[in-house]
Amino acid sequence: MNRRILNIAIPNIISNITIPLLGLVDLALMGHLGKVDFIGAIALGGTIFNFLYWGFAFLRMGTSGITAQAYGARNLNESILSLSRALLVAILGSIFIIALQQPIAKLSFWVINSEPSVENIAKSYYYIRIWAAPATIGLYAFSGWFIGMQNAKAPMIIAVVSNIINITLSYLFVFKLNLEAQGVAWGTLIAQYCGLFLAIYFAVRYYHRLFKYWSIKGMMKIKELKYFVLVNKDIFIRTLCIIFVFTFFTTESANTNKNILAVNALLLQFLFIFSYFMDGFAFAAEALVGKYIGAKNNKYFHKVIQLLFIWGAAISIVFTIAYAFGSNTILALLTNTASTIANAQAYLIWVILLPLLSFASFLMDGIFIGATASSYMRKTMMAATLLVFIPLYYSLSGVLANHALWIAMLGFMLARGIFQAIYYKKAILIRFE
Repeated sequence: MNRRILNIAIPNIISNITIPLLGLVDLALMGHLGKVDFIGAIALGGTIFNFLYWGFAFLRMGTSGITAQAYGARNLNESILSLSRALLVAILGSIFIIALQQPIAKLSFWVINSEPSVENIAKSYYYIRIWAAPATIGLYAFSGWFIGMQNAKAPMIIAVVSNIINITLSYLFVFKLNLEAQGVAWGTLIAQYCGLFLAIYFAVRYYHRLFKYWSIKGMMKIKELKYFVLVNKDIFIRTLCIIFVFTFFTTESANTNKNILAVNALLLQFLFIFSYFMDGFAFAAEALVGKYIGAKNNKYFHKVIQLLFIWGAAISIVFTIAYAFGSNTILALLTNTASTIANAQAYLIWVILLPLLSFASFLMDGIFIGATASSYMRKTMMAATLLVFIPLYYSLSGVLANHALWIAMLGFMLARGIFQAIYYKKAILIRFE
């Protein structure tokens, strides 16, 4: 069973590591231009796209759970139809975003009230990267489908290739063509479409035999379509809560001053590095939990849950130690601005504690997604946001300032895992009764 977990987890870890690596490179490129404004601008632009694109992350999660259960039940029709439904939503969503790009920009920069010098740079970044919407959202659908089909290698290759292209082009555009933040946006735009074309190639190359099971009539079946919509609706609301938390975090950072914005943008990379690493095991949970629920294999289901938490606890300890002794080295790689590094020192304790307090929430997400227990994901995420994150911040911000943001973030991550554990029997175990 460990081999099955690692066969899915390791390729996803490799692909996921390229994602924070890309964010690190973007910040490092801007951090070495000599002005804190560039770091803040990329953080603001990234927050806007997190809000837009994370809103469609339900496609990856919903598609993987539904596909994994169809795979476990040997339902070939539903296996291919789940992809087509996800791609249909991706196409409609990207058209909506591009058509409304200007109102979205006005609203976003009104909500995130930053200094004019930072906002102007962020706008130049935004109006280029927005055109990557079809590719970015389409890749969510393909990634979820590949994982549900127990294929972790295709998303790994797609992520690694597209991010290598992204990093290379961003470096050339920033330092050779002097395009600054616009260079990072162009690098992302081109790389995302390269990734989409590669995903289409893999789908045709390895799964063309499934295409005979596809039909418009099958894709639009009311019962299956309704189930697809209900699952993804709950995951969408759950994702909106995460978007709110991270958008609130960046907005409050920007409202303080550009120095705190830069510090928090850098320190969030510690969370992203760990989260994308842990997501490798969460993806394994999605694929294997969905597979064993679809196959009604109670024995393997419980075994995979037990092993996943052993792996998660071990990894969180490793990261805690690494952050405790290597945080200054990581910060030095991200920026050469001495004042920013000095300001970050006061908040390092929170990133050191993050792995131990948050690893359970990532694994529980994967388990709930694989079981398509989306309504309980929505409930627990809303509870963590409304009953923990917001009260913690507003009760502590007057005294602890930026520390309150980090305490609220840690409380939010811890509460997610606790609330899902409370609902575990009712949401998951009932499938085998």
